Amino acid sequence: MLLLSACASTAPSAPPVNAAPAAQNAKPIMQRPKLVVGIVVDQMRYDYLYRYWSKYGNDGFKKLLTQGFNFKNTQYSYVPTYTGPGHASIYTGSVPALNGIIGNNWYERGQKGTVYCVEDKTVQTVGSSSNAGEMSPANLKTTTITDELRLATNKEAKVVGVALKDRGSILPAGHLANGAYWFDSKSGNWITSTYYTQELPQWVQAFNSKKLANEYLSQPWETLLPIEQYTESTADDMPWERPLSGEKKPVFPHDLPALRGDSYDLIRSVPAGNTITKDFALAALRGEELGKDEVTDFLTVSFSSTDYVGHSFGPNSIEAEDIFLRLDKEMAELISTIENEVGKGEVLFFLTADHGAAHVPAFLKGQKVPAGVTSPNKIRDSVDAYLDKTYGKADWVERFINQHLYLNHQVMQSKKLETAEVQQRVANYVLRFDGVMRAVPATVLQSSNWGRGMMARVENGYNTRRSGDVVLLLEPGWLEGYGKEPKGTSHGSYSNYDTHVPLVWYGWNVPHGESGAEAEITDIAATIASWLYIQEPNGCVGKPLQEYMK
Repeated sequence: MLLLSACASTAPSAPPVNAAPAAQNAKPIMQRPKLVVGIVVDQMRYDYLYRYWSKYGNDGFKKLLTQGFNFKNTQYSYVPTYTGPGHASIYTGSVPALNGIIGNNWYERGQKGTVYCVEDKTVQTVGSSSNAGEMSPANLKTTTITDELRLATNKEAKVVGVALKDRGSILPAGHLANGAYWFDSKSGNWITSTYYTQELPQWVQAFNSKKLANEYLSQPWETLLPIEQYTESTADDMPWERPLSGEKKPVFPHDLPALRGDSYDLIRSVPAGNTITKDFALAALRGEELGKDEVTDFLTVSFSSTDYVGHSFGPNSIEAEDIFLRLDKEMAELISTIENEVGKGEVLFFLTADHGAAHVPAFLKGQKVPAGVTSPNKIRDSVDAYLDKTYGKADWVERFINQHLYLNHQVMQSKKLETAEVQQRVANYVLRFDGVMRAVPATVLQSSNWGRGMMARVENGYNTRRSGDVVLLLEPGWLEGYGKEPKGTSHGSYSNYDTHVPLVWYGWNVPHGESGAEAEITDIAATIASWLYIQEPNGCVGKPLQEYMK
């Protein structure tokens, strides 16, 4: 897909009309669902749909797959694949080159510092005394499908975002949401910011008063099934697994009461984080009366705890298997409750993920598969020393983040150096490091165009104002890491284990079936726009998928 290709038209040739003859000036009847529910599972590899199939119940993931429509070949069309860019891409139908969310954090040259994707120091926390609410969608440069729904209905449609992570709530809900809520580790409350409201709604206050986090952290995390039944996973306590904070060994049972300390941060890293997210999403459904009138509403829900568990223990761990078996139950309750309260067939659901995950390099090497870990600090310091030797001593590298090297443009100007020359020298130099497969100068990205493949993903992820001078691409199976023996895993690459994610539609007007046709995450917003008869987001580069469902 070309980066700047126009989003395919979302208007069908003839909107559905009543069977009875219409008056000459009658308006066409455009049927819409009462509610759209977007479900994003953080770090859900595509294969998790099937890896634990025999242990899933019938009303969670299996229900979506056996009654909904599954796009088996859905990919992210950019790098890096992180949580912030993933949620932004899903709901804008766009890519970082356009929507501006190039990472969870990035370096801002004008500020000489790192910026968090949803940080906003002009707003304050609502619901806690912490600064965790100083967040908004201000850094998002395009509209979302949720914004377009609000605009199309003169703001009569309600939009609510829910996630433990602020970025998993704020970016999907967009600029015009009625509310976006995330979890505060200091207080154990669900909070928001003054961007949305000056006071928590009564239903949120009532939910917080239950102190469910205390209840969920008062019991150990034990396996849902007898541990010997986790045959899809490696043994407990593998050397590459990273224990929970405060734990001596990464083994079951995980003693949560002994580990929690003075904050509630631990809930993010255990299945209870998904449970409380489901609880709050259902409270939002009722508190905001979503789907209760003729105007379509939108609820965005992101389950974040799978990401924390995946990072610590890796995709082959018993912990990863257990959290997905438990999430299957949370999904079943979420879907059935929403259908019961709004009406079966009146709700359009979709399930996807913000990125996948790599196997732990140490695990792969133990299986005789090439893999490894690079040191960002080593690369940065070495590039600095190389440029010192080549052009004279100076502070050459301002930052190395998201596999982007940011060079000091003021130094280059003072020495009257051509930016393209320095970038190309650095790109050639970094190829000497183990694990670095390719390095691309920004001047090449700005003057070239790739329609498909790996370089198209690099181009789509490059934002002229926010990205670096040289983009590094690592070999498959390689990660960035710190320390002598880094544990756990990560994501962010162009490889399919990071870009290939689930996309399943279920409910309103969705037939049962599956397709192996190429689909991209950017197609989600375009497909919803087509179903709702509204404008696609203003940076959308996706296409509607309904034609593949016939």
